[in-house]
Amino acid sequence: MIRVRVPGGSYPVILEPGLLSRAGKTLKKLGASRVCVVTNDVVWHHWGATLEKGLGAQATVIRVPDGEQNKTLSTVETIAEELVRARADRGALIVSLGGGVIGDIAGFVAAIYLRGVDYVHIPTTLLAQVDSSVGGKTGVNLRAGKNLVGSFHHPKMVLVDPSVLSTLPERELRAGLFEAIKCGVIGDQPLFNFLEKKAGDVLDGKLPALTRVIHDCLALKARVVSADEKENGLRRILNFGHTIGHALEAETSYRYFLHGEAVAWGMRAATNIAEARGTLHGSAAARIHALILRYGPVPPIVEIQPQDLASRLQADKKTRQGVVHFVLPTKIGAVKIVPDITLHQATRAIAGLLS
Repeated sequence: MIRVRVPGGSYPVILEPGLLSRAGKTLKKLGASRVCVVTNDVVWHHWGATLEKGLGAQATVIRVPDGEQNKTLSTVETIAEELVRARADRGALIVSLGGGVIGDIAGFVAAIYLRGVDYVHIPTTLLAQVDSSVGGKTGVNLRAGKNLVGSFHHPKMVLVDPSVLSTLPERELRAGLFEAIKCGVIGDQPLFNFLEKKAGDVLDGKLPALTRVIHDCLALKARVVSADEKENGLRRILNFGHTIGHALEAETSYRYFLHGEAVAWGMRAATNIAEARGTLHGSAAARIHALILRYGPVPPIVEIQPQDLASRLQADKKTRQGVVHFVLPTKIGAVKIVPDITLHQATRAIAGLLS
């Protein structure tokens, strides 16, 4: 078990193969007046019966459309209306069963419904298991950009079962692995080395290898969040690859790239900027690029103009007075936050990826 410690309390992250079959009993012990599961049809088809067996008739299931394009205020309103119909009061518990999109939406609903109710994450994608389920970030997208409306609202617990990844499409698995590479670059050289040496086992979905990767990512995320809950300092390193990655997602209307794929391109761009500035040795840059490509393929950047992406950067939460704050690697396992990257430099880095 990994524990996340934040002001006002802490919560456990439990990582066990087969955990989903026992999750219902664990949730019932929390004593909620009603359990409301937010999920989508695909996830519920595969894993709903397993969870429901332990919950019994007490649970209300709310299914929302799948996909980043549905991570909107409209979806939040739909869920909230369903909660009212289910007579969910302040003693209710919201459970997110799904990937990062479901987790972000359900967590945001929990943060604002009746001014805040408890929730539990049960992430079913690798990306959610290694990253988004921990840290209390919740929110939805606007047309102008990603996660521009949200709140910090921590779960009561996170239940991670690597076994559920057996039904995950290969592309989704690879998208999650790009986030694992991010963790290796920003603060865990042994994890980076493991991803290099055991790429075959990881990509084949072998449970021991995946469990090791998930554990190391969660441990890193828990350390960072415990030290900096609301991204005022250290936690900003988790944005490695996300600045340009978010711009790519927004520019393609959240329909072309999976989140991890966009982050992969963002990591490559940030790595190029770091190498061009002379703060990252060429050999380390080559290893980062090679590992990203090893876990690919990544969809190509097509019909996107660098200047359009640069315009998206101006709406990024990390941009201040026209200056983009980038997380740049200095070596494998270490990064720094650079506040003086201009939009021109960012545009040039994007253009380099398109050439």
